[in-house]
Amino acid sequence: MDWRGRRQSSNIEDRRGQPLSAGAGGGGLILLLLRILPWLLRTRLGRIVLAVGVVVFFGARMLGIDLLQLGGPVPQQTASFSAEEQQLAEFVSVVLADTEQTWQRILAEQGQRYEEPVLVLFSQRVASACGTASSAVGPFYCPADRKVYLDLSFFHDLDRQLGAPGDFAQAYVVAHEVGHHLQTLLGISQQVRDAGRGKSAAVVNALSVRQELQADCLAGVWGHSAHRFSGMLEPGDLEEALQAAAAIGDDRLQKRSGGDVVPDSFTHGTSAQRVTWFKRGFDSGDMRQCDTFSGQI
Repeated sequence: MDWRGRRQSSNIEDRRGQPLSAGAGGGGLILLLLRILPWLLRTRLGRIVLAVGVVVFFGARMLGIDLLQLGGPVPQQTASFSAEEQQLAEFVSVVLADTEQTWQRILAEQGQRYEEPVLVLFSQRVASACGTASSAVGPFYCPADRKVYLDLSFFHDLDRQLGAPGDFAQAYVVAHEVGHHLQTLLGISQQVRDAGRGKSAAVVNALSVRQELQADCLAGVWGHSAHRFSGMLEPGDLEEALQAAAAIGDDRLQKRSGGDVVPDSFTHGTSAQRVTWFKRGFDSGDMRQCDTFSGQI
């Protein structure tokens, strides 16, 4: 991909090298107070303690003291990154910036406004509005805070363990998660959750497959734009993305793990389905071609 020297996104939140609890001190104190508040209100002693606490709190605020930050914030670790890691971070930022430009243009043509997501870079573990996650879960999108989470080490796994090298393979991963953000903006994610509420695991999994394949198709639409409008693609790039899509198909991953292939347990789609839907978006450049919820997939 021809990506160097291009605009980088301002929506990158770099948490690499930071402790998991960074910035959580004040919020933790508030949660503690909320838990003991019923006891404070029930007893005479508790009400006295609460009254004294309120006086102390607001008195401290008048003096410019923030009691929620007593003891100081959790110290930030100074992390050093290799040149390769820094280049990967810059690459992701460029890809994210191009997805922003693509979806701003496409949604504007439909009379809609695109709200840009934030992409969080992290190492090993991360706290999101959807809970705490480790790098083992791979890249993910959290609709509760509308952020994409990515540990750059996944790209090494994509290359060395899954056999899908190349920068456009990595870009496909980012664009797929941005596709989930679009589904949130358009109300599709909520519709899927509503449709699966109270249903069997097989039904919920089938809905998940359709949602994931649509995100693949939307990633393909971005790839079409990156090629046609941004001129980022080079010979062989499309093949890299298709190889990545095939590498993370449910059937291939289950075979790789040594277990049986169980279609009812699929949550992302087969290798063939993922390739088909990415290519449909790439060939057409039309998000209207990404309706995976009607008919066969």
